[in-house]
This record gives sequence, structure tokens and C-alpha cells, in this order.
Amino acid sequence: MTDTSWKKSAVSDCLSPLNIPSKAKLQTKDYKASGKYPIIDQGQEFISGWTDDSQAVITEGLPLIVFGDHTRALKYVDVPFVRGADGTQVLRPKPGINPLFFYYACRWLDIPGRGYNRHFSILKESEINIPDAETEQERIGETLRVADQLFVKQSAIVNQLQNVKSSAMHTLFSRGLRGEPQRDTEIGPVPEGWEVVRMGSLGKIGNGSTPKKSISAYWNDGVMPWLTSGVVHDREINDSAQMVSSKALKECHLPLVQPGAILIAITGQGKTLGNCAILHNEATVNQHIAYVQINKNQMLPGFLRGYLETQYQNLRQAGLGNGSTKGALTCGYLRDLPVPKAGLDEQAEIVAILDAIDQKIDLHKRKRAVLEELFKSLLHKLMTGEVRVRDLNLSALGIDSDPTQEGIS
Repeated sequence: MTDTSWKKSAVSDCLSPLNIPSKAKLQTKDYKASGKYPIIDQGQEFISGWTDDSQAVITEGLPLIVFGDHTRALKYVDVPFVRGADGTQVLRPKPGINPLFFYYACRWLDIPGRGYNRHFSILKESEINIPDAETEQERIGETLRVADQLFVKQSAIVNQLQNVKSSAMHTLFSRGLRGEPQRDTEIGPVPEGWEVVRMGSLGKIGNGSTPKKSISAYWNDGVMPWLTSGVVHDREINDSAQMVSSKALKECHLPLVQPGAILIAITGQGKTLGNCAILHNEATVNQHIAYVQINKNQMLPGFLRGYLETQYQNLRQAGLGNGSTKGALTCGYLRDLPVPKAGLDEQAEIVAILDAIDQKIDLHKRKRAVLEELFKSLLHKLMTGEVRVRDLNLSALGIDSDPTQEGIS
């Protein structure tokens, strides 16, 4: 419920005219990798490029809010900048409306996506709630900024750790841990004592099917987890939301895949194609997943998954380049895929290193998820007046009860 003492205004009624230099919009082809002035456009990255063109710099009325007409991206800009390509709207709130408050009020709005159509007209017609007191606006804006920064910081830590993992995997699968000389192979340099084998030599590779949804006997009284390709994003698979019956197992070409198998998404648009995960419970799969039932005397599941993760882009390219409009890998391609093979002891040590990094990444992902939910909750409650900044106690997160006075504790 919105605080009845606040006024409600359309975004269009909150805006002041802004004089922007005539040459104030750079096309993407003119973006540089470095320069004196940042280019800010409607893309998701805060800074999309750089320029030395001083004639295009916007300095008036800072701080300003940038809105992506096509993307709905919102950015709070408090430094001189150059406006990027088409679809970049620059907004300045009227006197009496705190710019930081206005920025978060716009983020609070639910602007429905319309593909690559324009959204600015929807934003302008949308209504926001505005406290009369600018001091209250300032407190709300600063509190949300601190909570937002905590989330952004966790996101940056996750990205840094993922980069560390990527670098570690490249080193581990090309140099190993024993200090051996390297030799050149069809997959690049590997330690001299390692083999390069076909993945099909490690165990059975196959895929499954989808029982007809129209036959209820295949889905009622389910006894076996049935997995679809989306599960590979979990990396560790322990259960399934869907089950199939004994009748389906007998009649529908559904393999019984055992714990320790690697599951690989062999179709998909988005990011699914080429991702893989380790199965930890008996299950069956649909036709969009290939399984590798590894002989554990030859290779540890974590070692193969780690190597396949380094090959994600190559697997995607192979799937998208096979002539299918939807993109697909085949079991035949996977059987013939060359993979490195170290001794089991060295494999175990490499898996332990990667698991330690993964555990740290998962920890910070959980923290990020908590902070994201906190920010969303604060955004809603503060923008509706359901709670006031003075009533909050966020000291456990390092947020002072009045960030406009003390900042981050």
C-alpha cells in the first residue's frame, strides 16, 4: 500500500528539458576501446565505449538518468559522458525531485518488454510515488544505492572467481600437476605422461526420448526421474521434477542412467547447448540429453566434466555448424571427441582443486541471491512508503540507519 501522504506523478511530469549538444549521439562504429570520455548507451554494460570527441560531451544537469528505449536498461550517470547510438534517452528530473531517488523509482516500475520495440512512451506514462520532503527522497535513494552496491560487489566477486576457474582449468588440462614436459596433440599441449583418448572409449554414450504426453499411463505413478536438458545448468543433478512410469521405461526407449554419468545438452538455443553436469542418482533422460556412462576405473566424472567445460564454445560451434537450424550435437560426434586422460591420482587432485573453486563460487552466488532479494524487497517497500528508512535496521549488512549521514559502516 502506498503512503497516502505521497503524491503520485507520471514520469513525464517529473522531467525537465535538457539542452544536449547537437553532435551528442555517437554511432556504434565510432566507439573506441579507450579515450577521454565514456560512451553510455542503451546496452546492459554501464560503459559501452570511449571517445575523445569533446563536442559530444554532456555536462549539463548532472546527475542524469539514461533509459534504453529498446532495452529498458536504466543507468544513473553522475560524470560527463557522451550519448551512444539510437534508442538512448537522457532524462533529468525537475527541481524538487532527487535524481538518485528518481532513478530507483524508475527501476521500481514494471515496464513490460515488447521485443526490440520502443518503450519510452510506456515509461513516460507510468506513475511513481514521490515523498514531499527531499530529505526523505535522499534517504531512500542512498539506502537503495548501498544495497544495490552490495549486490553489484557480490556479482563482481562471482565473475572474478569464474575467471580464476577458467584460467585454472586451462592450466590444469594443459600442464597438469606433476611438472612434466608438454607434448603437442590434436587437442593442444598436454603433459607428456597423459593420453588423449576418444570419449566413447570411456563408457557408453547414448540419449533418451520423451514419452507421449497424451498417454497418461506413461506419466502416472512415476517411478523414475526423467530429465530434460535444462538440468545441465545445475552442474550437480540430484533429483527431478518429473517422473515416468514403469510402462514408459519398457516402451519408450528410455535408458537407465546410473550415478556418476556425465549429462550433456545436445540441443538448445540460448546457453543450454554444450553444457554438462554430473548425475548423482539413477534417472532417465529425454532426446535432448546425451549421457556418458563412465567407467570410473578410467576417468573420474569431475575430471571429464571439468575438461568438457573448457570445450563449451567448441561444442556449441560443432552443434550449430552441423546444418541444423536448431543446433544439435550427435552421440556419434561425442563418441569421437578427443579428451585428455591423466592418471587417476592426478585426476583426483585436479578435481579437488576445481571443486574448491566451485564451492567458493557457489557460496558467493548464494550471497548474491540473498542480496538481490533484499534489494528487490527494499525497492518495493521504500518506493511505496510501506516502510521508512528510519524504521530499518540493516546494520548487519553494513548499512547505517541513515546513509545520508554516515554512509557505509
